[in-house]
Amino acid sequence: MLAAVIFDMDGVLIDSEPFWQRAQMAVFSELGHPHSEADCDSTIGIRIDQLVAHWYRLRPWVGPSQEEVVQRILDRVNALILSEGQPKAGVLEALALIEAQGLKVGLATSSPFAMVEAVLGKLGIRDRFLAVHSAEVERFGKPHPDVYIHAAEKLGVLPMHCLAIEDSFTGLLAAKAASMRALIVPDPALLNDPRLAIADHRLDCLSELDAEQLASWVAGK
Repeated sequence: MLAAVIFDMDGVLIDSEPFWQRAQMAVFSELGHPHSEADCDSTIGIRIDQLVAHWYRLRPWVGPSQEEVVQRILDRVNALILSEGQPKAGVLEALALIEAQGLKVGLATSSPFAMVEAVLGKLGIRDRFLAVHSAEVERFGKPHPDVYIHAAEKLGVLPMHCLAIEDSFTGLLAAKAASMRALIVPDPALLNDPRLAIADHRLDCLSELDAEQLASWVAGK
């Protein structure tokens, strides 16, 4: 039986993937390495420092350090969140359904804590989350499972009794590796990705979630 639901943040609670895309394309272009939408899609769900290290290995630049590039991207994304951020369709309704089932609610994200607070504050939902955890403090980001395992620990729930909600294959792998059930609500770039078949449940949008469906998942069906 389920006892908790743990949300990913980017692409699940807020439509921030376009913000990450815009920020990456702008910053990498400034470094002399034009960045395409396909480049952005290939790293969805990966922690930002690992993402920057990945592109530095493939396309090294001269000038700012990797840490400086990380901060430039984060600053741009934060600014976009504060000016344009909106909850994704169905998020508020899904939270209400989950709470009505008496389930604990947590967050496990690759984004740093400062960005988490910016997002939850912008959306006005900080008090809906009993536990918040970021891969910022983990040795490895997603697809390593630690961010989900430690989010479950903060909730006081065994991972096998948690449902993770993800939008990326990277995050889905992390949730499954943590022995959680997983609901995938795919990023548009991944709609036809056959790898998403490892998810236990799939919805095209969180607004499709209904009370009867959620109750069946809680019961283990």
